[in-house]
Amino acid sequence: MKKLNIALAVLLGLTAFSAQASVANAEKLAAIYTTVAKGANPDFVASVADGKVFFNQKVKGASGKETACASCHTANPADAGKHIATGKTIKPLSPVVNAKRFSDYDKVEAKFTKHCNDILGVDCTPAQKANYITYLLTESTPTAKAK
Repeated sequence: MKKLNIALAVLLGLTAFSAQASVANAEKLAAIYTTVAKGANPDFVASVADGKVFFNQKVKGASGKETACASCHTANPADAGKHIATGKTIKPLSPVVNAKRFSDYDKVEAKFTKHCNDILGVDCTPAQKANYITYLLTESTPTAKAK
């Protein structure tokens, strides 16, 4: 696992991120995570379907409460979410809708580490991260508001 982290750091060091986030940054991150995941499994291919399953997967925490990424970010990552504990509004997770998503690698890694540990109890694997971002890149249409 340590080798994967070093490889990820080297690959990310070679990738320049612009100050203004974009879909291209998210695509670069997905490609980097895919490359690292291929180190563990040469047959790995990032999957929208697997990313969607991962995003919606409910996991029972230590408290016995089930949570998922979608618990705060809604079933549609193109919509604004709401933190389940604080009620704070969360801007859309999809980088197609929210250009500030995935703009800073250090923030992305910090959020993955925090949220994966909160939900799963462990950090996410590079394959899970690649699938997750690949799925988010397909979500571009916010849910229509009822009139």
